[in-house]
Amino acid sequence: MVRTNILKPSGNRKITEQKGAFSVVEYLKDISVDPVNAQTNYFMAEMGFRRKQVVVELDNQGVIIQAGAMQWMSGSIDTKTNVKGVGDFAKKMLGSVVTKESAMKPLYFGTGELALEPTYKYIMLEDFSERAYGMVIEYGMLLACDESVKMNNVARKTLSSAALGNEGLFNTSLSGYGIVALESYVPRGELIELILDDPLDTVKIDGDMAIAWSKNLEFTVERTTKTLVGSAASGEGLVNVYRGRGKIWMAPLASYSSSVKLFGNTKNK
Repeated sequence: MVRTNILKPSGNRKITEQKGAFSVVEYLKDISVDPVNAQTNYFMAEMGFRRKQVVVELDNQGVIIQAGAMQWMSGSIDTKTNVKGVGDFAKKMLGSVVTKESAMKPLYFGTGELALEPTYKYIMLEDFSERAYGMVIEYGMLLACDESVKMNNVARKTLSSAALGNEGLFNTSLSGYGIVALESYVPRGELIELILDDPLDTVKIDGDMAIAWSKNLEFTVERTTKTLVGSAASGEGLVNVYRGRGKIWMAPLASYSSSVKLFGNTKNK
């Protein structure tokens, strides 16, 4: 049997979150750096900008991860792709173009440990058994999930929401039950959770601040007032509007697109 100390806290490593088979390991400092980058890495660590790594302990179960995200694995673990044939491959490739998500998401199943590539992005573990609705997320956020979680592409209900909302024509929709590991460009502590309890509840957001929302919410783009003159006078113009019953995660200090540019929009950077 293979044993490892990756889930044992050390002087430079701690476990920040655990749900189901998933654990998040955070490295307190980048110690193995050259003298030129030492000062930069020191202040990054002081600001909480640290590398994180997801470790999955499989016990006769399966987990789906982003293609290329696996760093190492031990034990009796096998893998297979989510492609069922040529037609299914073409369909998934088309979906990857419109959603900007990887077409291939391999399934790892069996018993053992699986560690993913470290990332500077912020890892959030979500338990879908606690959610009454499925979740729509921005592209690139899905890192890994239990195989019981269902994934599909959802299109905007209106062209206005796609053309004017700066949120894209398609997004990734998650539903079912199990644990989901999300990569966020902003930390959980900065996120504001807006809960809409009534079907007539409405939330209006100026810009692409929402990073995830309940998939049953209606999303449109509208003027801030009923008239063009009023919208121009308010200085806001168009806003993203969410209606219905559900939840919205909003990053109030930085828009999603500006955060993507800051991180370079690359995986595991």
